[in-house]
Amino acid sequence: MSRLRNRGWVLPVSVAAALLLGLVPLPALLQPIRPYWLALVLAYWVIETPERAGLGFAFCIGLLADLLYGGILGEQALRLVVLAFILQRFRARIRFFPLSQQALAIGGLLVNDRIIDAAIHLFTVEPLLPWSYWWAPLPGMLLWLPVYLLLDAARLGKRGR
Repeated sequence: MSRLRNRGWVLPVSVAAALLLGLVPLPALLQPIRPYWLALVLAYWVIETPERAGLGFAFCIGLLADLLYGGILGEQALRLVVLAFILQRFRARIRFFPLSQQALAIGGLLVNDRIIDAAIHLFTVEPLLPWSYWWAPLPGMLLWLPVYLLLDAARLGKRGR
């Protein structure tokens, strides 16, 4: 029996943690720069285990996020499916980048996510997003290294020393 099979709990627990982190209340000043935790966790799983996390998985957790966060039904699902699709398409390249370059790629994907979200708000006649909304990909990009290392250690069973 493989060590990876014994760690099957890591994927659902990491997704649940990302969903809960998205629900944590933040002060009004910090709200616009909240990292998109679900996208970071999904990006890790699509890059490292594409057989377990694909477009269907992204769609399902996106719908769950839509229900939990109370937004437009399908908004998070669309955003996460686009993210997963791009990651699947360029997985072979991104996977072998150093983590610093992976962080830049993830930052670009998070900016793309913001563009999709802004387009959805525009087409659904929702209020326009404030300019501070565009800062959120930066903390997400900076958090890529710790998120990647934490999930990799949990998935592979490595212990910190």
